Amino acid sequence: MSPERIKVVHIITRLDLGGAQQNTLHTVRNLDPRRFEAMLLCGTGGGLDSELQSWPSHGPRWQFAGNLVREISPWRDLLAFFELRRLLLKEKPDVVHTHSSKAGILGRLAAWAAGVPVVVHTFHGFGFHDGQSWLKKWLCIVTERLAGSLSTALVFVSRANEDYARRYGLGRPDSYVLIRSGVKLSEFPARCDAAEKKKSLGLEPETRLVLSVGNFKPQKNPEDFLTAAKIVARSQPDAAFVFVGDGPLRGKLEAGVGVLKPRFLMPGWRRDVAELLVATDVFVLTSLWEGLPRALVEAMKSGVVPVCYATDGVKDLVRDGENGFLVPQWDSTALARRVVDLLNDESLRKRLGAAAAASIDSEFDIDGMVRRQEKLYLQLSGRDSEVNPASADRPR
Repeated sequence: MSPERIKVVHIITRLDLGGAQQNTLHTVRNLDPRRFEAMLLCGTGGGLDSELQSWPSHGPRWQFAGNLVREISPWRDLLAFFELRRLLLKEKPDVVHTHSSKAGILGRLAAWAAGVPVVVHTFHGFGFHDGQSWLKKWLCIVTERLAGSLSTALVFVSRANEDYARRYGLGRPDSYVLIRSGVKLSEFPARCDAAEKKKSLGLEPETRLVLSVGNFKPQKNPEDFLTAAKIVARSQPDAAFVFVGDGPLRGKLEAGVGVLKPRFLMPGWRRDVAELLVATDVFVLTSLWEGLPRALVEAMKSGVVPVCYATDGVKDLVRDGENGFLVPQWDSTALARRVVDLLNDESLRKRLGAAAAASIDSEFDIDGMVRRQEKLYLQLSGRDSEVNPASADRPR
């Protein structure tokens, strides 16, 4: 390794289709190669694994850690710890930066055991929540506290997540740094013919579109989107509902669609979400816990009004009645009511949509996200005493 460069190893559990994974890939690929040598370690089986195959041979290196899996498995997890430790002893990085719950715990423990001088973790959300049994939640908190004590810096994508970590005693508050999860702002709103995009979904051009995006998992709570859609459909015969994504709850949703089936579409994962947003009238998010939802940032930047459950990281973005609507969690009736209000009032949609777009500024740009991480690495490595990236981002 060139002595002038800082070697940074990013570790993430698996490259599933999601904001944390996409942002991590973007960071690894776009760290300034003059100052940083980047590498990625991850488990196998994710929907984005194929992207690694397209990386140029002269670009950042990557390697699969075969024992790093999403499911809790004491034996595999122990093997993953030793595998990660072995790889880190071999690579001798200056910085290890972990993402996601499993890799965040095992990666930080392995980095400490390998003597890595700087250990950073980004919370894109938390592995514990109120929906878990008290024992599982307590075990998660204890392990997060342990990993937090080994962390040089803890990065948060939302202030709500900072508050949550402070409440549960994770790490030292003076190690907290706010770096927003970013998107390519220049790509939103996309250039697209809305009518043609609706036709591509099998919908008539005049159809009003209600859209959600995410994994079909308990966190994203897709069942409530379906429940709200059924309520909205009673008074809005020209409305259609699209949930882009996939996951273990898909079968349950398909079984519950019933007579709404022609107007409730689940097209799987798509790469044209930016174009779909151009054809969308209302964006809905029924998540029960979040870091900073990437799809919500994209929708707001596209000028689409969001109607969301008032969930931690969501509240960093949406101001009720100003640039969208927030309703209490689990209240699908209130959610549906707000969607109907927007579908029936074009002037309200335009006013809130413009405010939504204006509220997504350069703080949410993905390349700015990378530059702020670079500054953090330089500061923590003692390589640039004049840079203090956290000073403007620490909670006031």
